[in-house]
Amino acid sequence: MGYATFLDAKRHLGDADGFTPVWMPDFLYGFQTELVDWAVRQGRAAIFADCGLGKTPQQLVWAENIRRHTNRPVLIVTPLAVSYQTETEASKFGIEASISRTGTPASHITITNYDRLHHFDPNDFAGTVCDESSAIKAFDGRRRALVTDFMRKQRYRLLCTATAAPNDYIELGTSSEALGQLGYMDVLNRFFVNAEKNSSLRGRHQGLKARNGTRAWDTARWRFKGHAEEPFWRWVSSWARALRRPSDLGHEDNGFELPPLEHHQHVVTADTPIDGQLFDMPARGLREEREELRHTLDERCEKAAEVIDGAERAIAWCYLNAESDRLRKLIDGAVEVRGSDPPEVKEEILAAFSRGEIRVLVTKPLVAGWGLNWQHCHQMTFFPSHSYEQYYQAVRRCWRFGQQHPVQVDIVTTPGGSAALQNLKRKAAAADRMFDQLTAHMRDALHIAADNAYPFEAEVPAWAA
Repeated sequence: MGYATFLDAKRHLGDADGFTPVWMPDFLYGFQTELVDWAVRQGRAAIFADCGLGKTPQQLVWAENIRRHTNRPVLIVTPLAVSYQTETEASKFGIEASISRTGTPASHITITNYDRLHHFDPNDFAGTVCDESSAIKAFDGRRRALVTDFMRKQRYRLLCTATAAPNDYIELGTSSEALGQLGYMDVLNRFFVNAEKNSSLRGRHQGLKARNGTRAWDTARWRFKGHAEEPFWRWVSSWARALRRPSDLGHEDNGFELPPLEHHQHVVTADTPIDGQLFDMPARGLREEREELRHTLDERCEKAAEVIDGAERAIAWCYLNAESDRLRKLIDGAVEVRGSDPPEVKEEILAAFSRGEIRVLVTKPLVAGWGLNWQHCHQMTFFPSHSYEQYYQAVRRCWRFGQQHPVQVDIVTTPGGSAALQNLKRKAAAADRMFDQLTAHMRDALHIAADNAYPFEAEVPAWAA
């Protein structure tokens, strides 16, 4: 490969240029129609919409527009086990789409999983949809690079997720780079400064500490430049749309109301102290927290099993393989899905749970926390960690628009686990602020665009006629 060829392979396609939609079905809600119309005209876009707002029909309609316009196939990439749900939705709406796991594109819309993307050739497709696109951050660097490189030369790209940047605003750079906008490092250089390298900012950086000792901005290594916050949000609004409810786009919220979310916290302690201690002390720091989790494994799993005993349907979320093994043995009718299971085994078990054939599912958020629709279930147990995105996505498998029952989340933790819970609350508040900022600037951008329409006929001066 020559050097010029190498450089061209690393270069993204030029500016996005979409087209007027050629098909807009009437099964879409008004806000969905508005989003799809904008995304098709944009060509390369991101839709950050909350769980249950119909991202699947929106991306199917977007993909069908690309297919009809180009007369070429379109690829939809989903997290594990979401592909069959997408195929079912396509059939319901009369859109021709089929699952492929071997790299062979279907004649219309092809659906596959992220872990099978390497089997496909990007040149076979006019465009790609990344469903639950935030999930690519959980992949290793090789897989994340594969997703970005796959779309690099495609004119049409769509990212769909509910958690665009759960931990830090600068994570939006991952989506930007995948769409061919600014690269991740370019985003940092244009809008942010490194607080650790600039001694003049350290005082301001330290002043953001909250009363509990945590920082107001995650690790807070990067901060907005003094003038850059508003330009940053305007720039994001140029390629992304965000909403948590239809009213964020000026539509009615009728039919999109969430049921109550009930949290119950259970604090357990070990029956015996750690060797060498007269009694256990609450964990401080990540190392002690991990030791406390291992030391209280039996007690936490027994409490989780007790909480969901007799539940008609439930999910037991865990993080350690030892927790998963113990829960499966303690809970009657439980079926376990592990990360080491073959993909086809994972898909079959998760599909069986979706069909109501399994009473209790035991798994990890990293395995089944993205994209799946489990409205038939409204009870779960959760061992908290410091990952807000995993918590949010796990809860949202059940607590989503369309759920008919209150959703009960039983959080089983330890005295030292309070730090993780506080961290989750802080990150939840940061995520809410991010969405508030993005939706506010999005509405402002739409308002400016509407006001810019000149209502008068232009007159040519006599001297220029």
